[in-house]
Amino acid sequence: MKLHTWLLPVWLLCTTISPAGEIIRETFGTTRDGRNIDMYILQNKHGMTVRLMTRGATLVAAEVPDRHGELADVVLGFDDPADYSSQKNQHFGCTTGRVANRIAGGRFMLDGTRYQLAINNDPNHLHGGTARSLGQVIWKATPIHQNGNDGVTFQYHSPDGEENYPGNLSVTVTYLLTEANEIRIDYVAETDKRTPVNLTNHAYFNLSGAGSATIHDHLLTLNSSFYTPVDDTLIPTGEIISLENTPLDFRKPTRIGQRVQELIDTPAAGYDHNFVLHKETPGELAVAATLHDPSSGRTLTLLTTEPAVQFYGGNFLFGQQGKQEKNYALRSACCLEPQHFPDSVHYPHFPNTILDPGQIYRQTSIFAFSVGP
Repeated sequence: MKLHTWLLPVWLLCTTISPAGEIIRETFGTTRDGRNIDMYILQNKHGMTVRLMTRGATLVAAEVPDRHGELADVVLGFDDPADYSSQKNQHFGCTTGRVANRIAGGRFMLDGTRYQLAINNDPNHLHGGTARSLGQVIWKATPIHQNGNDGVTFQYHSPDGEENYPGNLSVTVTYLLTEANEIRIDYVAETDKRTPVNLTNHAYFNLSGAGSATIHDHLLTLNSSFYTPVDDTLIPTGEIISLENTPLDFRKPTRIGQRVQELIDTPAAGYDHNFVLHKETPGELAVAATLHDPSSGRTLTLLTTEPAVQFYGGNFLFGQQGKQEKNYALRSACCLEPQHFPDSVHYPHFPNTILDPGQIYRQTSIFAFSVGP
């Protein structure tokens, strides 16, 4: 099978001027083995600014206006590229995969072959592996202008056997910054051999501004009535149960900190759960979550085609220093990760994560920012 390579004109690799604004490309630094890391800067007419880098096809920053029009960066990240290769980086803003979330024991059987993946979240596999997960490699970047919006398309070819996954996998991730203050992310992938694929973006948000003390005063709403409970290693048991009468019920706007203490002594150490989304039609683009910060008035609305969202409350942030010398304290940011269910390779009744040759994996997620009271 010949995979699509999505080749684009060479001139698009240079800084591009479009009617919506200027796409700026800067050299961000180099990897430990000397490869260049580029940063792309997008800005819309409202002043919202997004920074994207080629390492991990990563969302580095998003400067968003509050109710008074004041901008603040609401995404955790680093000013020094070396920090992205350090223990300080907990998948900040990256494209996560080949398989986001956990696979039990790092093992799965596919077409009679047993595959053993890296155990990087003992005793399980997490977020695609170690040195060659999608969040750690250098992607090819192409500035684009689409429907009046500026963006960047990232491309990566993951060879057969990388991180012990089967198949040559070609992946494209396109970010668009719209004039409606949305970050739209479109994913496309193809393979020449059956392989599990479950992609997401792992941005950490604090709508008061990255480095603010806590996420607990934010109001969260999730379009979900069910979740997948887990064992002591955070692997799903296979059940899908109701959120009723649990501290996981966010069907109405609820302070994140209101009930988190009920979860501190659980294996998740707070919020780190897979929420099953209401879908009238599988694969439809629909609202999954709303996050609101009363202090700034900023609201983040997540729309996705995915069947679930992992809500993670920053339970393992440890005060590491990030951008502008700000410290990222415990539970000072949260992730809303649209994806398929964790460990789906072991549960046939979960939404399928196996991509076949000839199929095209597609996913769209939109992080829409607005202001309210």
